[in-house]
Amino acid sequence: MSGSPSSFPNAVRQTPPRSVLVVVTRRLGDVLLATPLIRSIRRAWPEVAIDVLVFDGTQGVITASPDIRRIHVVPERPGLLRHLVFALRLARRYDVALSLVPGDRPTFYAFLAGRWRAGLLLDTAKQRWKRRFLNRWVPFDDLNTHTVRMHLSLAGVLGIVAHSEVVVSWRTEDEHQVDQLLVSDQPQRLVVLHTYPKFNYKMWRREGWAEVAHWFAAHGHRVVLTGGGATAELDYVAKLARDMPPGTVNAAGRLTLGASACLVSRARIYVGPDTVMTHVAAALGVPTVALFGPSNPVKWGPWPHMHLADANPWRRCGSQRGGNVTLLQGALSCVPCLLEGCGRNIASFSDCLQQLPAARVIAAIE
Repeated sequence: MSGSPSSFPNAVRQTPPRSVLVVVTRRLGDVLLATPLIRSIRRAWPEVAIDVLVFDGTQGVITASPDIRRIHVVPERPGLLRHLVFALRLARRYDVALSLVPGDRPTFYAFLAGRWRAGLLLDTAKQRWKRRFLNRWVPFDDLNTHTVRMHLSLAGVLGIVAHSEVVVSWRTEDEHQVDQLLVSDQPQRLVVLHTYPKFNYKMWRREGWAEVAHWFAAHGHRVVLTGGGATAELDYVAKLARDMPPGTVNAAGRLTLGASACLVSRARIYVGPDTVMTHVAAALGVPTVALFGPSNPVKWGPWPHMHLADANPWRRCGSQRGGNVTLLQGALSCVPCLLEGCGRNIASFSDCLQQLPAARVIAAIE
């Protein structure tokens, strides 16, 4: 780590900052796993205005957060002029700016926005030039530190107490959406299956999902399928729904992210791959079965409810249990390879997941 916690300005320590910008321009899971740091800032400085800068399409996971004043949204690939105009609007608007992603753009955004800046950076000669844009930087560990703990390293830089709770929130209208979806006169023992990750290399096979769903139905549960509104996802879940037991609810594309989180909170059990909804289920304390293939659990395993920040919850290899989460890995010797599928691209599939037997998933549920 560059410098020491005492390098955070003494004046700021004595008089809390009025405004903080958290830059987390990456995917949905990264944004959700930034909420422990945001909650830590809120608890340390209750009156501070906390804004967050994210890519368009990822804001839904924090829209209802009680800790955040404003969400700035930027396209993932803006044109040069739009990028410059947006960046200049940030110029020195914040007392503190924090970059949670070790890329060029988030570091630059933090540099422009904050009168005092800190962030995560790769500790390599090639990346050394970025250090001049930050008052403090923390070496980014992409292998051996969980994303929650990596983000919380900036709490140490700020000299505040780290709180490890992943914050999941929704609005009253989200609850109404769920009530309308699940209208029934009968008591419901809900299970949620989230079957579609963003990338093929994280995907389990259709036959496995069908077998697990029928097992749940035979044991008195009502199955709900969740999913987003992208065309490919809707098509996948619709086809899968044809093989589901009677009474299965297909909620794909029908709920906001907040409403999906509210739905998951009512489930007896959740099963899903390496995707943001699996992180949501884990954070809510719902019994969760997470299906992992090539991804590194040390970095990306779902953060269990009430897990403390002093240690990673997961080992790199092997199926394991932590708190309310059971993490199942494929049994091949190459797992986890950390690659994007056996074809080495995000459109390819992973043999370790395709060969994962439904019997193992059912055993984890039992």
